[in-house]
Amino acid sequence: MAIYVIGDLHLSLGGNKPMDIFGEVWENHTEKLILGFKDVCENDLTVLAGDISWGISLDEALPDFKFIDGLPGKKLIIKGNHDYWWNTVKKIKQFFAVNHINTIDILHNNAFIHDGAAICGTRGWFLENCDGGQNLKVYNREVMRLKRSLDAAKSSGADLIYCFLHYPPVYKGYECVEITDMLSQYNVKACYFGHLHSKSHGLAVQGTYKSVEYRLVSADYLGFKPLKVQ
Repeated sequence: MAIYVIGDLHLSLGGNKPMDIFGEVWENHTEKLILGFKDVCENDLTVLAGDISWGISLDEALPDFKFIDGLPGKKLIIKGNHDYWWNTVKKIKQFFAVNHINTIDILHNNAFIHDGAAICGTRGWFLENCDGGQNLKVYNREVMRLKRSLDAAKSSGADLIYCFLHYPPVYKGYECVEITDMLSQYNVKACYFGHLHSKSHGLAVQGTYKSVEYRLVSADYLGFKPLKVQ
């Protein structure tokens, strides 16, 4: 009944987006993911922290979902900035049901309980992207989605709360104070985030900050092996 996390799978089994153009570390990365999941058991849960598939529609992303469905254990997905296939939760769940995808669920405006721990999260957003227009609306919406998820986690009565984001809420030279303060206020034990790749790994703030443990979980940073949360 363990919990794992990994972000930024960047799958493209139904398209033509080879990841090895981003460096040798991405060569044969689907095979690396299969090997990385070998310690995950059927009763375990893995959170996929965004940027799951390059598909621009659910149909184009289907081979990627089939690949994920075939990996051991249950999975929870959150939206990343490159998940252009994303749709309403209802439509995604209907698509999964029609295509017999049985091990993937969606973390979006909600929380899940696994082995006594509450799992919450959302995509997040970069405050520095805000220009007072549409970006600010997106940012405010993401903050509210996180609050709904944390409220659901809190009301569950779980002893532990873990948060999973795609965007890092804090890194060198930047902080989304509304999010980091909220995670502290809700007594979140740890926050896991992705999005950062290659040289950007060095920008990640990891360790305890405002009483919350922060960890970078981009697939290339983890060596394509999910990180065990508990």
